[in-house]
Amino acid sequence: MQTTLCSTLNSRPERMFHVIIPSRFSAARLPGKPLLPIGERPLIQWVWQCAQASGARSVTIATDDVRIFETASRFGADCVMTAVRHASGTDRIAEVVRARGFATNDIVVNLQGDEPMMPPTVIKEVADALNARPGIDIATAVAPIQSQAEFIDVNCVKAVRDCDGRALYFSRAPVPWPRDSVTDGKPTRFAGAWRHVGIYAYRVHSLLRFAAWPPTPLEEAEKLEQLRALEHGMQIYLVTLPQAPPAGVDTPEDLQRVRGVLGVKRMRA
Repeated sequence: MQTTLCSTLNSRPERMFHVIIPSRFSAARLPGKPLLPIGERPLIQWVWQCAQASGARSVTIATDDVRIFETASRFGADCVMTAVRHASGTDRIAEVVRARGFATNDIVVNLQGDEPMMPPTVIKEVADALNARPGIDIATAVAPIQSQAEFIDVNCVKAVRDCDGRALYFSRAPVPWPRDSVTDGKPTRFAGAWRHVGIYAYRVHSLLRFAAWPPTPLEEAEKLEQLRALEHGMQIYLVTLPQAPPAGVDTPEDLQRVRGVLGVKRMRA
């Protein structure tokens, strides 16, 4: 049975995918983030280059700010102005999907606009995983938790999966809770726990259904948008990575870290 399943997955023809990068100018902790320089390029250009290297059929930047639109257009990106009202990046990419008239079974990857070091191979891997599983609505990624501090950090989103790799739940809490390995109220064991990596591949029809639903109770409690999909019965497949990709840029400290990793200096005025 296992051999037959693997053969079916491996023989399924590869389907081209699209990447859409939602990008807003406003950010509470780092205003103007997409246009901040990393070397001689703005942050958003690094993200776009990662997507370009993934083998995607098309790469589009979706923004609500003319400054991002003009900058992206200058470095050669396909950029679309979208509505200001969108509550999330998912809503923004759904607008682009509708405007471009993508086919219902097309695959679209949502690559966050603050991920300048996302490996192109990961982008392709989540798209390929969705293509190989016609019964799945969404594919995303996870990596092993590396430390106790990471396990209990509420900013590290944990994922719980079933035996076939489908998501059962996502939480900011340390899950699964190791009942027999707790000291002073803190878990001392984290083996087998997974960290969620925030990149998503959607089938177009699943994306449009998802974006049409209002926020759900679990989503609002955990502040995790993907729980809306699970609450409505969607199937999410978790691609397992050996380690998490480098973190994105949320704060000034993150920006300096990324500049250091990329080995570049701030662009001179």
